[in-house]
Amino acid sequence: MRFRPKTYWLSVIILMLCTSVLTGADDVFKPVTPNASPEARALLQFLYSISGKYTLTGQHNFPNIKDKNSRFAANYIGETPVVFSTDWGFAEDGDTDSYLARPDIVEEIKRQHRLGSIITICWHAVPPTANEPVIFRTRYAGAAPESLASVQGRLLDQQFKDILTPGTNLYKRWCAQVDSIAVYLKKLQEAHVPILWRPYHEMNGDWFWWGGHRGEYGTVKLYHQIFDRLVNHHKLNNLIWVWSVDRPNNPEMHFSNYFPGTEYLDIFSLDVYRRDFNQSYYDSLIFLSKGKPLILGEVGSPPTLETLASQPKWTLYVIWAGMVRNTFKQQYKILVNDPRILNLEDPAYWESVASFRAACGLPPLNMETMPGLSRTGFSGEWTFDEEKSVLDNMGVSSLPFKLGIIQKDNDLIIQRTIVLEYADDKITEEKLTVDGKENKSEFWNSPRFITANWSEKGDTLILKSKVVFNRGGQTSEMVVNEAWYLQEQGSVLAIRQFSSSFWGERKITLIFDRQ
Repeated sequence: MRFRPKTYWLSVIILMLCTSVLTGADDVFKPVTPNASPEARALLQFLYSISGKYTLTGQHNFPNIKDKNSRFAANYIGETPVVFSTDWGFAEDGDTDSYLARPDIVEEIKRQHRLGSIITICWHAVPPTANEPVIFRTRYAGAAPESLASVQGRLLDQQFKDILTPGTNLYKRWCAQVDSIAVYLKKLQEAHVPILWRPYHEMNGDWFWWGGHRGEYGTVKLYHQIFDRLVNHHKLNNLIWVWSVDRPNNPEMHFSNYFPGTEYLDIFSLDVYRRDFNQSYYDSLIFLSKGKPLILGEVGSPPTLETLASQPKWTLYVIWAGMVRNTFKQQYKILVNDPRILNLEDPAYWESVASFRAACGLPPLNMETMPGLSRTGFSGEWTFDEEKSVLDNMGVSSLPFKLGIIQKDNDLIIQRTIVLEYADDKITEEKLTVDGKENKSEFWNSPRFITANWSEKGDTLILKSKVVFNRGGQTSEMVVNEAWYLQEQGSVLAIRQFSSSFWGERKITLIFDRQ
């Protein structure tokens, strides 16, 4: 054999490594569902792209309330959660967890998807020993497992084996229940809506009927079975599979005891309550994940910035329904002002999610597409609410503490009152036509050029302005984009403001209360 120089072999090795890395990257980004939909592939790619860089905010909503908890979170926090979380339900008609809400859930999910939300669904599944509806937990101790009719509770080992054995009565009942929610997942597939699908969550715990079973006929096999039923039998290709566990409070709950294998999951998920963000939980999931994304499927309170500094791979978190106020408003302000935290109104989110929305056939997000509540009704006197506003570290000295607005059709007169600590309050008045034409006014003795438009839906006022400063022959500009919209039945005016000037960039939300 002819001797090859070292440079030749070095080139061969580098080529092999590069090819291996590229092939491995394709495999990593590919969903575990065969022939996954373009939308599902794009969603998973989006999550990979922000992993370690950003964390998405999220809010869970009970099945029968549509987006009520997400709207509450937006009003309480001052920013709208990106992730819309819900459940397929299990309870009777009229209950917040009613399984009869499923048609409405599908329509709400489609609406949220169009608005820009990322969708995740869990399922408090009914045990095959009962028919829908059931209760959440049994009302008395020692409930007979052979007739278990609650989401929480234990089944006999033989019952669990029967569920996993084709041909048995319990297996047939299990299939029928899974098939009942496959109907609605198919409707979302037909609408080209990809889902972060989190079945049999907290499976390493023993409080739900599906969890805490180890061995050949255990919880892992149940997870494999639902994967097979939905992917291979029902041919669903819009699901991103999320393996969901709780904190391992005892050796039986160790993650490895319930790990289904990377070929059955796209995302690793942990549920955390009582702020128990133990570093060892995170490290264990990082070890198992081999580079796959991590999320916090349920939290009672969001992770702090300190937690995220040592656990940067949490791609999103979802606050459970009814738990928004577990965290103080001031704590939310600190969190949402950090550039790594993305809310629905953040331009960094709009930019990051653009490729995913394009794959879904949806327009890009921008200030014009952000939802408000009413096109009319701005007229009145408004007082600045510093406590409710989401501010930065530049203070409020340049912000108006009062607004007087007169609105008539597309004509606006805006009077701003700014506190001057060394003189009488400064009052300015501006007349605008909301037609996209440029209006000229004055700001701090410098010319200001401003355009005003309604959003496409006509529910948000969009103001774009530029001020040109000339000091000693030096020219500089300040560019400000604002979105004005009403909240809380018109009693609150919110102004999202993004500005860039020689002072730097600002991202703030001003809240004014109607007088």
